[in-house]
Amino acid sequence: QLHLVESGGGMVQAGSSLMLSCTASERYLSTYAVGWFRQAPGKEREFVSVISWSGDSTYYADSVKGRFTISRENAKNMVYLQMSSLKPEDTGVYYCAAGPIAIMDPAMDYWGQGTQVTVSS
Repeated sequence: QLHLVESGGGMVQAGSSLMLSCTASERYLSTYAVGWFRQAPGKEREFVSVISWSGDSTYYADSVKGRFTISRENAKNMVYLQMSSLKPEDTGVYYCAAGPIAIMDPAMDYWGQGTQVTVSS
């Protein structure tokens, strides 16, 4: 079992930046691909980004490409999502998830509880 914990959410204005962090409380994240997903009010959860266990491969949804950057520090058991040029449509609950493969919109085995990001216009 892998318990993921997200942090870093908040309320910001459009155009601002925010960095989300994800860690695992019991086991190392280094052997998993880790991704970020989000769910806006009244909408289904959607893929945002994923990074391979080594950090060599990353994938992004078209809606965030060029604005968001995913990275990881395996020595610190951390995965990050740096979000820049935030838009109101980026508002939602952001979930960290872990799984075996880093591909576009991957199926994940473990999920965090989520952190709220609210972008005001």
